[in-house]
Amino acid sequence: MNVDDCKRVAAHNAADFVQPGMVVGLGTGSTAAFMIERLGERVAEGLDILAIPTSEESGRLARAAGIPLTSFADHQVLDIAIDGADEVERGTLHLIKGLGAALLREKIVAQASRRFVVIVDATKPVNQLGERAPVPVEVIPFGYEATANRLEKMGAGVIRPRRTLAGELLTTDNGNMILDCVFGPIQDVQALAAQIDGTVGVVEHGLFPNMATDVLVATEREVERWTP
Repeated sequence: MNVDDCKRVAAHNAADFVQPGMVVGLGTGSTAAFMIERLGERVAEGLDILAIPTSEESGRLARAAGIPLTSFADHQVLDIAIDGADEVERGTLHLIKGLGAALLREKIVAQASRRFVVIVDATKPVNQLGERAPVPVEVIPFGYEATANRLEKMGAGVIRPRRTLAGELLTTDNGNMILDCVFGPIQDVQALAAQIDGTVGVVEHGLFPNMATDVLVATEREVERWTP
């Protein structure tokens, strides 16, 4: 199987966790798109669920798939959220998320869910977060240069404002910017998360420590299920 095939297998396995009557958080990104596709098939077969998407794009995909949507105004607690990740740390299951630019809404949905299932292919597990992926940090546009300076002092060796394919500064669904911060292998994920949390100008970051209840890793041979 190629990478997309592995993503699809993990996504379909996770979609089968959803039971009738559940309120489901829909993640964002290529792997989550396969999950939304599968949930749409199950809804067409009679599965009765409601869903809250983590981005405008996921909402569009859900509506196209026929998945009924709801909001936090009606459901403050979700039964399950299913999403991808950019890195998963072996052992701890700490995550880096946000390369799809939806990290703020993804974290709100994950934190509000009784169960948070993460779906990845075999390229995403690492021994330490930061080995390959930067840490996306969502910041308000005003004074972002000063915010970047403070992140640099925390150890970010490279900081790049996220740009669109056209070269313009990317704007998130929340009207903010993203700074991709290269920290390298992170020795203490929770300590760095707390530091970034305390930085003025930061709205949210892509470190998700101790949030995943299940991680499904699709390899060419099988789908492995990891739990904390």
